[in-house]
Amino acid sequence: MDAILNILSTIPWWGYVLGFLGIVAFRDIFVQKSHTISHNYPIVGHLRYWMESIGPEMRQYFVANNREELPFNRIERGWIYASAKKENNYEGFGTDRDIYEHQHIFIKNQMMAYKISEHHPNIDHADFLPCAKVMGAYNKRRKPYRPASVINVSAMSFGSLSAAAVEAINKGVGKAAAYHNTGEGGLSPYHKQGGDVVFHFGTGYFGVRSKDGNFSLEKLVELVEKNSCIKAIEIKLSQGAKPGKGGVLPGAKITKEIAEIRGVEVGKDVLSPSTHKAFSTVPELMALIEDIAEATGLPVGIKGAIGKLDQWEELADIMQKTGKGPDFISVDGGEGGTGAAPPSFADHVSLPWVYGFSSLYKIFQTRNLTNRIVFVGSGKLGFPAKAAMAFAMGVDCINVAREAMMSIGCIQAQVCHTNKCPAGIATQNKWRQNGINIPLKSDRLAQYFKTFRKELVEITHAAGYEHPCQFAMNDIQVNVDDNDLTRNLRTTYGYNKTKVDFKGMQDLFNCEHLGGKNFTKSVK
Repeated sequence: MDAILNILSTIPWWGYVLGFLGIVAFRDIFVQKSHTISHNYPIVGHLRYWMESIGPEMRQYFVANNREELPFNRIERGWIYASAKKENNYEGFGTDRDIYEHQHIFIKNQMMAYKISEHHPNIDHADFLPCAKVMGAYNKRRKPYRPASVINVSAMSFGSLSAAAVEAINKGVGKAAAYHNTGEGGLSPYHKQGGDVVFHFGTGYFGVRSKDGNFSLEKLVELVEKNSCIKAIEIKLSQGAKPGKGGVLPGAKITKEIAEIRGVEVGKDVLSPSTHKAFSTVPELMALIEDIAEATGLPVGIKGAIGKLDQWEELADIMQKTGKGPDFISVDGGEGGTGAAPPSFADHVSLPWVYGFSSLYKIFQTRNLTNRIVFVGSGKLGFPAKAAMAFAMGVDCINVAREAMMSIGCIQAQVCHTNKCPAGIATQNKWRQNGINIPLKSDRLAQYFKTFRKELVEITHAAGYEHPCQFAMNDIQVNVDDNDLTRNLRTTYGYNKTKVDFKGMQDLFNCEHLGGKNFTKSVK
């Protein structure tokens, strides 16, 4: 043994390096059979695979310009980060965006902007911007709900997101007087940190499922009775990332805690079916909505990505005939993306938000149903100008997902599906989660929401209005093509949105469903 150690001690450091490389080369040529490049170019071939693995990061930080990245470019991410940190989110020397590009948004400003009075709510609360409609008011639900914020957190479940991320988001929406959609993973302790909650369930019925995997109304009623933070119920029909395809939560993400909340087994992949067991036809969906609303007293809505319209037309016809129906409809765009999905689905299935929403809205408008429904838009709408366009098209609220993630530290690494999120947001790895400072991140989400509302209010005033619900289709123009550079939304999408019954911000500030005192208390 001593002789061997003496021989090894005489070998220089570069000898060990050459020996290691020799072993790698032998393995590349004679052992592994999977990679042609490594076989034909031993040792050096590994550099190619390493460079490929860090390619997205290299392009993001060193190659791509400020406006060309997807899903969110550097300017968009920078605005969210700066807004969340209460830093300077302005830009100087004019826009660097090509304002003649296809689908560029133009908001028509009024010659004389809207002037707020001395005692107007926005004097003391620049970000005061509640929803102009009340969920459940038309259907006379026992517990109607007016969202105190027009921007809220979209469906992202505990399991997909980490405990620390969910807790930071919920505390943040509590500080911003917004609501937090649970996503289909069930209601966790981290959703109960002071923020209003919209309980969302999909085909897996997690948190409200019976032992045989079916929907349990009894469990839902019990959940609502025990948790006063739940203000509304949302049934997921589909989502923008993968409509018509069930979700998958890998077994590696299923901890004991997640298993208890979802009612599943530890360590086993959780597959959500592509269709519901609780209903299979539109009349059965309508019946379920009414059963849930009657049993819980809460507003009940549905969420869907838009494609074919025949069943939506059937839904509208039944609503027109019966006077019943969902209290709100969340419309997700095909550009949505917190849910991991095959590229074939993410790239090609369901319509982008503007096309999907405009098609759906017209169905309900032609039947005089729009004022009965609170329309919620979701799909890269978390920026004031895009929100103004959405309001002009008929939405009443905006839900944000990835934008909310970025406000608490997401860096768009696009590894949400791997459990290796470097920011600790989309992972169950405890070490990575420990990097999330929950009080700080909750403040940043709240600040992003407040900045968003403040800037949307300012854009609204510039256009001559008091509340964005007053935007009309003719107030917004979008680039179409070189021959007809811009068209207003009315011409582009073929309808005029229904006028919202809006009496004024002071009325909203004093209204029974919201109350200025409640808002003031929430945003402290």
